[in-house]
Amino acid sequence: MPSISSSKMPITDAPKKECCAGKIGGCCSACGCGDFVKKLLITFVGVLLVYLIFFVGSLVRNNVKKYNYIGKADRMESTILVNGVGRISGNNDIAMTTIGYSNVDKDVSKAQVDNKKVMDQIMVDLKKMGVADKDLQTNYTVYPEYEYSADKGNVLKGYRVSNQLTIKIRNLSKVTEILGLAGKYGATEISGLTFTVDDPENLKAQARAKAVSDAKVKAAYLAESLGVSLGRIVSYNEYENSPYDYPMALSKMNYMGAEGGGGAPEAVATGSKDVVMNVNVTYEILP
Repeated sequence: MPSISSSKMPITDAPKKECCAGKIGGCCSACGCGDFVKKLLITFVGVLLVYLIFFVGSLVRNNVKKYNYIGKADRMESTILVNGVGRISGNNDIAMTTIGYSNVDKDVSKAQVDNKKVMDQIMVDLKKMGVADKDLQTNYTVYPEYEYSADKGNVLKGYRVSNQLTIKIRNLSKVTEILGLAGKYGATEISGLTFTVDDPENLKAQARAKAVSDAKVKAAYLAESLGVSLGRIVSYNEYENSPYDYPMALSKMNYMGAEGGGGAPEAVATGSKDVVMNVNVTYEILP
């Protein structure tokens, strides 16, 4: 009988390679990597479902809130409004005045020189009296001035030079001496002697504190009278209502200086300044 020879077939991965050929990522179920894809898809779907559940829950919650407020008015907050007033009076510690000279000349250069001569003398004396540069402010103008006649119409009269010097006087004992400079050097304009406080914010702070204290006392009294309790402060506003400071009227008509035989007043009353603060405070009324 013919002998049958048997030989063992070599084990190779040919089937696996054939299975995976042409597959996305080189994987298929036969190769065993399809399970990974399935798990990935299941995880993705699970995360998507969780987000969907949260989204639907949020919509339901918001719709329930809207439903609860349908036909209901917003709850009115119970409050009480009180006004407080604080007044503080402080002695005036500075004075403000204006001294000036105005002249006209057809030669504008000459008009400027003549004006400067008068004002320079006033400036020199002010420095000797201790007035600092920061307390002096100049307003200087030059403009043509015309005269009208029926036959010639407007005719140039000359050029007017006006130099106004505003002075802040800190040493009130020098007020009368400074005012006398106008008559001493022939200044034609002096006006607006006003006394005030150099730092009004300090007075405002004191007046504000009194106003707030006044409002608290009124609120406590009203709460006790009404039988309620006060809660937090809902709103606050304030405004100043101070009396107007009327300046002393000084003009060429009533202050002629040396040329008119007069002079500065012997004494000037400085007076005081009142600061009035008003506050409006709204308190919550507790149930």
